[in-house]
Amino acid sequence: MIELHEVTKRYGAATAVHRLTLTVRPGHVTGFLGPNGAGKSTTLRLILGLHRPTSGTVTVDGRPFRERSRGLRHVGALLDAADVHGGRTARAHLRALAASNRIPRARVDAVLGDVGLTSAARRRIGGFSLGMKQRLGIAAALLGDPPVLLFDEPFNGLDPEGVRWVRGLFRRLAAEGRTVFVSSHLMSEMAHTADHFVVIGRGKLIAEQSLAEFAARGARAGVAVRTPDPVALTSLLTAQGGAVRPEGDALAVTGLTAAQVGELACAHRVPLHELLTRTASLEEAFMELTADSVDYPAGGPR
Repeated sequence: MIELHEVTKRYGAATAVHRLTLTVRPGHVTGFLGPNGAGKSTTLRLILGLHRPTSGTVTVDGRPFRERSRGLRHVGALLDAADVHGGRTARAHLRALAASNRIPRARVDAVLGDVGLTSAARRRIGGFSLGMKQRLGIAAALLGDPPVLLFDEPFNGLDPEGVRWVRGLFRRLAAEGRTVFVSSHLMSEMAHTADHFVVIGRGKLIAEQSLAEFAARGARAGVAVRTPDPVALTSLLTAQGGAVRPEGDALAVTGLTAAQVGELACAHRVPLHELLTRTASLEEAFMELTADSVDYPAGGPR
């Protein structure tokens, strides 16, 4: 479990994280979302003890991570797949990490096999593609078989097979009871990977909720309905507090459930040709939720 309580991090006059309180629980893949500059990378570095908070507390399973002498046995992390010594082979890189953390050498070949790099174990990392470096970074995170795992943009550079593999890996790790915390800008992948979300903007917590709760925030969440008598149906729905707007040959309704729309139409003999509940996409919900936290929107000031 990862816990942050009233954490603030300042760099001179700039505040990267402001009074952030959140809990990342085991048994879930928790997606960590936010616009560029929101403080996500700083938060991950605070969890790993790479930066010290200006105020507040950060603990992993009840203790600051810096207090753990063999860190990879407690937390595995991938922050920057390119930040490795290009002159080493994949096996040599992992063996050095294993030795410094007193991890059995047998784990090296085991995790190379887990990530599909057995055939590349003797190749120098400098010749690896970005996708191969991502796999190596994941192998390093898994090396100590830790209960807590952090990943920053783990899908970058992966082909479709690799993306599907990572998605399944994260779900399996969570199903084993581990804490899995994943930061990514790929909203479509987060929708298929995470079951819980933490969203920050300008260093502050915006939302902490399940996938279903998060997606339901979008303005397009509601009911879509088609009828040969849109005027009559619009009048009925607005009288009951619903908001109705035309959308092509259908009506988009918010404020009422599909069941309520259907019952009103039936009671007043208004025929319906189509009635369905519609949820917003994760991307729509994210854009709406973080609209006030984007420092550099495309197109300039609005």
